[in-house]
Amino acid sequence: MPANRPSAALAHISMDAQRTPAIDALRGCAVLCVVLLHIQIHMPQEQSLLGRILPQALFNIVFRSGYYGVIIFFVISGFLVTRSALERWGSLDAVPWRAFLLRRAARIHPCLLLLLIVLAALHGLDVPGFVIETTSLARATLAALGMHLNWLEARTGYLPAAWNVLWSLSVEEAFYLAFPLLCMLALATGERLLKLTLLLFVALGPFARVAFTDNEIWADHSYLSCLDGIAIGCLAALYSARARHVPTRLFMLCGGVLFVLVFFLRKATYGLGLTGAGLNVTALEIGSALLLIAWSRRRPSLEPPGLCLAFLRWMGVNSYEIYLTHMFPVMLLASVSCRNALAADGWCSAALSASAALAVLLSALLGSLVARYYSAPMRRWLTQLAGGLPRRRQARMRA
Repeated sequence: MPANRPSAALAHISMDAQRTPAIDALRGCAVLCVVLLHIQIHMPQEQSLLGRILPQALFNIVFRSGYYGVIIFFVISGFLVTRSALERWGSLDAVPWRAFLLRRAARIHPCLLLLLIVLAALHGLDVPGFVIETTSLARATLAALGMHLNWLEARTGYLPAAWNVLWSLSVEEAFYLAFPLLCMLALATGERLLKLTLLLFVALGPFARVAFTDNEIWADHSYLSCLDGIAIGCLAALYSARARHVPTRLFMLCGGVLFVLVFFLRKATYGLGLTGAGLNVTALEIGSALLLIAWSRRRPSLEPPGLCLAFLRWMGVNSYEIYLTHMFPVMLLASVSCRNALAADGWCSAALSASAALAVLLSALLGSLVARYYSAPMRRWLTQLAGGLPRRRQARMRA
């Protein structure tokens, strides 16, 4: 099916859709939250120098925001995948499912397969922290490749941390498979029914988190618990592409208020009843989506970013690879750090904080190296290979 020409409403969007600096910075914040959570789990920071300085509420925000980080990832994923499809093919009803899935596979699977090979080797060598005890290696590998590791953990319990991060990838890949079906729905009925379908996922999300199950893992990690964030991201991209005028300042204000309310003012969120109803996550998703819309419609600043912002953008560009590989430096440093610091002296407290900072830096460096020397070349090669298959088939048909 030939792609339609992009509409005039898309003219404001750069052809390099994934490189909006503010979105990269938000992705960097999200993956940093995940890394810091795992640092806290494996190198508890309460008795570290930082832990002794920070108030308890701020300590929780810094070291216990990993789940919120993943939720932000889902919103960004839905937004960028939809926006990229609109840019590349002009409209959702023109998206060729085969080309879309091949491009997603070229992005996701090379790094995933390499990670599974390394994890299988570490399991076979009985390396502490990487040995699967709740199920078999074959079953865990099948779940990781078959998009149901989140379901497996809900049934058997958490896998080792380097495996556990793959639960969110099961949700992501389920969305990638469903996306062409949504595009077919748009082709058959128009975008109105598509938007209503996405809104249905948004409405079901809070119920899935608090009412549909008593299983704590499944409540947070089920498909319905997380697909509402991706659906909100898709709706935000559709709105951003179609709207002639976007009140960017208003969206920035409203998005910032919702983001701050859920991410930083957690007692207030709980007191308002949002947490108990599962709506705290929905509010964070909507706030993130409003920020994405505003950022996508504003011209990026030409001024060079500060060191902190540049670091976050760097992490955001390599966020997928950092997310998959960060447990290796975290576990390495956890094995040599001063973790039993209940009565820690000043040296041990400083060492804990230094270990946490080093784990962040090594995670970012490892992710960037994997992205540059493995993921990016493999993605280019697979994309070129997939693009060449139709041409070779057409050549054989002419012959």
